[in-house]
Amino acid sequence: MIELRVLTPDDWRSWRSLRLAALADAPYAFTARLADWQGDGDREERWRDRLSIPGSYDLLALLDGEPVGMAGGTPGEAEGEARLRSLWVGARGRGRGVADRLMRAVEEWAIASGAGTLRLAVLPGNARAIALYRRHGFEETGETGSPLPGGQHEVIMAKRLDGGRQRTG
Repeated sequence: MIELRVLTPDDWRSWRSLRLAALADAPYAFTARLADWQGDGDREERWRDRLSIPGSYDLLALLDGEPVGMAGGTPGEAEGEARLRSLWVGARGRGRGVADRLMRAVEEWAIASGAGTLRLAVLPGNARAIALYRRHGFEETGETGSPLPGGQHEVIMAKRLDGGRQRTG
């Protein structure tokens, strides 16, 4: 059974555990590096701050009571927009609908928050994630995302939340 739990800053240890697992498991999927969150970067206040973004919605996914995934939503840069962030599902939860549940929950949060568009940034080589996002109605916007090493840029994808399709280009 998949269960979702909304996180607060007091859940920083749970968030920390999954975030470090995600960065170790899928370094190709995140702009942050594992080393950025270890050593001097591994501080309680930093983990609490990540879960304290005003208006944010952070989730932990449990499969049969065990943490297997996470996702977050934050208000977007523009009015009427929200962002999907930090989606990751560990090997034990893959192929079992965990990512779908996390995405639907963030989408429902975004709609309840008044957003008409849900946006995300994904690394260009992360074909599995891009396919997941397309399956959920996201389309590439044609916008240039943040620069990455090697001259590439993040791929920006968006989904209209009113049942319509996001215009591209």
